[in-house]
Amino acid sequence: MKVILFNGSPNEKGCTYTALSVVAKEIEKYGIETEIFQAGKTTKGCLGCKYCAKTGKCITNDCVNDAIEKIEGADGFVFGSPVHYAAASGEMTSFLDRLFYAGGAKKLAHKPCAAVASARRAGTTATLDQLLKYPEIMQMPVVTSQYWNMVHGTNPDEVMHDEEGIQTMRTLGKNMAWLVKCIEAGKNAGIDIPETEAKIKTNYIR
Repeated sequence: MKVILFNGSPNEKGCTYTALSVVAKEIEKYGIETEIFQAGKTTKGCLGCKYCAKTGKCITNDCVNDAIEKIEGADGFVFGSPVHYAAASGEMTSFLDRLFYAGGAKKLAHKPCAAVASARRAGTTATLDQLLKYPEIMQMPVVTSQYWNMVHGTNPDEVMHDEEGIQTMRTLGKNMAWLVKCIEAGKNAGIDIPETEAKIKTNYIR
């Protein structure tokens, strides 16, 4: 079993990475492999070209296509982002737009996920709301903690001194491990993934 944690910060070893590292360390205590994937390397948004619908990968060949190759073999995901102007980073927004378009329902659906936000002060709840928009339309169970999944600080050292935030990350890691194992146990007991109905699309202008 494996959980991939996506770091949507352009700063590879900054505050978001620090929070995700705490989550990953907790998950690993339960015998589950983790990987922190640097998602904050792309600034290219979706072109709307529909190339991915034909090929299963994005026409822009960067870290998004690397992620698409990894997600099929993963059992859970954590999407982490710093707060930029009370929202997720531009890099993370572009990354998730393209990942969810090209990765699609088959590779992401029904796998548990969580969102983590890192900020100096404010904008965390708006960022979490934005990050969770993606899994909520992909039938992905959302993993929670004992508080909203956020940490505060201007550098990694300050984040580690956010005792409540770090505790929240530890609890998130425990809950992610628990749900991943529960889903695996369900599969082994013969409980199948729910069948997805053909999607109904309603147009409001005729």
